[in-house]
Amino acid sequence: MSITAGSRPDGTRPPAAVEEPVAALAAAKTTPDKRAKTKVPWRGRWRRDRVLILMTLPAIVLVLVFNYVPLLGNVVAFQDYDPYVSSNGVTAIFHSPWVGVEQFSRMVNDASFWSAVKNTLVLFILQLVLFFPVPIALALLINSVIRPRVRAVAQAIMYLPHFFSWVLVVTVFQQVFGGAGIIAQTLQDHGWGGFDLMTNASFFKFLVTAQAVWKDAGWGIIVFLAALAAVSTDLYEAAAMDGAGRWRRMWHVTLPALRPVIALLLVLRVGDALSVGFEQFLLQRDAVGTGAAEVLDTYVWSMGLQNGDFSYAAAVGLAKGVIGLCLVLAANKFAHLLGEQGVYQK
Repeated sequence: MSITAGSRPDGTRPPAAVEEPVAALAAAKTTPDKRAKTKVPWRGRWRRDRVLILMTLPAIVLVLVFNYVPLLGNVVAFQDYDPYVSSNGVTAIFHSPWVGVEQFSRMVNDASFWSAVKNTLVLFILQLVLFFPVPIALALLINSVIRPRVRAVAQAIMYLPHFFSWVLVVTVFQQVFGGAGIIAQTLQDHGWGGFDLMTNASFFKFLVTAQAVWKDAGWGIIVFLAALAAVSTDLYEAAAMDGAGRWRRMWHVTLPALRPVIALLLVLRVGDALSVGFEQFLLQRDAVGTGAAEVLDTYVWSMGLQNGDFSYAAAVGLAKGVIGLCLVLAANKFAHLLGEQGVYQK
């Protein structure tokens, strides 16, 4: 026995008043909406969105001028660039001789370059292990505070160092951990001298990590608190009704809600692995020596601006950017394998 569309199980057809809505519903399910596929011409889109486009135009111009146009200067990495070969540095690009990949071959055989790479990777791994969990733990701690006023005050105090310059951050640490700082003076008053962490090369990597935690942990707290605010309270109530305690609710409700944000920040952090900092290390390089404080950013600055070797510095910077891009793509692919969106979707 076959039943046709719109018929009843007993084979009879419903009245027309009932059949017409059924047919209309079936047509709505099977017939695509032609209006959704209609493309608005670009003139219509311009008239509709011209205010928004004009508002974003200054930002687009700034990005083009300061981010993309300077990329054309990477051509000097394949030249023996001499800014004095012409009347100005711009036209010198067209008069400098081409050397191909000679600068990159020199980079591979440069022991100072590999020393800077080693310091950069060690500092990145150390900051990833010690710095990244701190904002998560502090965000969970602040989120557990019941009183909103106490939560707001704690959040503001932790976020305040984010606005400090690195000069001020290094000065604060110098006044606390330096040879003339509070700790050194206190120990000297009790017969203990020689305390100075700011000039200790072996402790330098932990010192700069502590500075980064103190300065930038507040920004991470804001991000994770925003993610926690989006978690429905019904999930916590349902978990509590099932007998889950505070720790089990944190493990099964809170952390899964933070996982997309953690994956996104990890991808961005991995992509920035070769850029652990510039001003922070430049300010303290003379105190501990280049062997401990020379990273890729300071190495490019030293070779390019101090030594005037612009082509070699451009080659190192270009290699650093390409490797950073590859790290972003690899980390984002790994996030996709874990089921997260990452920086962009598949």
